Amino acid sequence: MMGKINKEIWLVSGLRTPFVKENRELKDISAIALSVSVVNNMRHKEPIKPDYLGWGTVVPNLAYSNIARDIVLESELADQTVAFSTTMACASSVLSTIQLASMITDDETAISGGVESFSNVQLGLSNETSKWVKGGRQLHGIMAKLKWAWEIFKFKLYIPPGVNRITGKSMGQHAEITAQRLGISRNAQDALALVSHKNYFKAKNEGFFSDLIFPAFTVAEDLIPRKDTTMEKLSALSPVFDRTSGKGSITAGNSSLFTDGAAGVWVAGKNRIDEFHSPYRARLTDWETAAVNIEEEGILMSPTFAIARLLERNKLTYNEIDIWEIHEAFAAQVLSTISILESPSHLDRMGVKSKLGNFPMEKLNIKGSSISIGHPFGATGARIISQTLKQLHLAGANKKALISVCADGGLGAVILLEN
Repeated sequence: MMGKINKEIWLVSGLRTPFVKENRELKDISAIALSVSVVNNMRHKEPIKPDYLGWGTVVPNLAYSNIARDIVLESELADQTVAFSTTMACASSVLSTIQLASMITDDETAISGGVESFSNVQLGLSNETSKWVKGGRQLHGIMAKLKWAWEIFKFKLYIPPGVNRITGKSMGQHAEITAQRLGISRNAQDALALVSHKNYFKAKNEGFFSDLIFPAFTVAEDLIPRKDTTMEKLSALSPVFDRTSGKGSITAGNSSLFTDGAAGVWVAGKNRIDEFHSPYRARLTDWETAAVNIEEEGILMSPTFAIARLLERNKLTYNEIDIWEIHEAFAAQVLSTISILESPSHLDRMGVKSKLGNFPMEKLNIKGSSISIGHPFGATGARIISQTLKQLHLAGANKKALISVCADGGLGAVILLEN
């Protein structure tokens, strides 16, 4: 069966800022400034003028409606660079990569990426208060204005609640529900979180991140990874999302944190790939997105559908993928995903006829992942792509990598790379 990409598209690793916890070292740096620093440094590293910039971001801001265009205008990119912003929650910069791959010709290039500045989440007025404020401008007469002014006691701020608008539950609450339904243990979650930190520091000590990260705004390196993490410390943490049933298993230690940071990656047509200096490159050979019923499947479980469909279409098993990158919003969500992928009944219900085999845990997130590195929603996909491209280069020729990112709303995006 044919894949979804009918032309030769290449991805080339880009750069990212260090990732730090919200309201810490990058708290005074805007999402636009973080993004501009990424695209400028990417342009300094590669002699390429992109035709497009596709940028993902999730946290809204009244100061801009198309952050990608503002990035172009404030950066060293040419004003003629076509720019668009996109949102698919945590999969936003994977989606922008897919969109750009679909748009560019053999002779064009683009930058895909994303950003999140949780330190600069903008508070607003409630919808009712906004209407009240605007209504005062149209009033005439002292009595009408006094009556209007009296309603100031109904004044309400709007504080983004951090939950899915339809269900009223946070991603952590949903992940907890799925983990309990599937029997994912607390110990397994903590063990995966510990591996994330160990893998990160092993990679860092080997210099793996040295040409993927640049010092930005006085921050030289990622500040979220914890070198002193142990199972004892992780197991001592209290559950965050289910504190009353005695079954809660998701903690601050086995979850990703609110993070500030930005990341970018290059997208290139086949006639432009040889202009790049970086050896970290691979073909984007296929992609898949999925949407599921939130209550029936779990809000973060759509990648189980996307992964299985993509592999069957390409006649691949789990073990024939050399590098697996599954974004860790929560250790519970990753382990739930793997549990479902190994379930014959789930695959049969999806209509997948292929025997995909057992999941190779030893190939998963081997250079660290979102639990250790951090998770600026819009930037995570681009961070993972660049990291994976370097892993493919180091692994040698004729290797395959699969990147999977879940997203709020029962959505997800998956891409297949080959070098």
